[in-house]
Amino acid sequence: MSNLSSSFELMAQYNQWMNKNIYDAAATLSIDELSRDRGAFFGSILATLNHILVGDTIWLTRFATHPAKFASLKYMDHIAYPQSLDQVLYSNFNELRQARFEMDHVIKAFASELTEDTLQSRLAYRSTKGTYFSKDFGYLVQHFFNHQTHHRGQVSTLLTQLGVTIGDTDLLLIIPE
Repeated sequence: MSNLSSSFELMAQYNQWMNKNIYDAAATLSIDELSRDRGAFFGSILATLNHILVGDTIWLTRFATHPAKFASLKYMDHIAYPQSLDQVLYSNFNELRQARFEMDHVIKAFASELTEDTLQSRLAYRSTKGTYFSKDFGYLVQHFFNHQTHHRGQVSTLLTQLGVTIGDTDLLLIIPE
């Protein structure tokens, strides 16, 4: 059985794989189709994809304050901090896709830096509303990956409703033998 840090490396690989599939599928639609409010929590496919990137940006910026000083998260020093959870960072799909591609590389590098010791430490941070928290770092990283999966599932449903398939989505497909 693998340890927690290798599990997060697998989740980073899954995140990158699924994002490629989602973005490849979404690229078959026009910007009007991507931007149309479909009644999802964040409205459109484009807004939901932006929200996933917003969430990743917020969490990775928080993770960058960890005493372990993850080298991969120096990237976050150059990324604007979102103003709200529903902020559309990129209205241009190709720009959003490029930002997603870059962030996924950062996430894979970050996951490779995680150790059992850092995952058992705590992280102090403030919520987007300014509330102070100090929580188990491993659980926060788990939430980070769960958040992505949750919202990608919403995008998957929206694409399926439009007749666009993204293929298989099971984590099981990339778990090594």
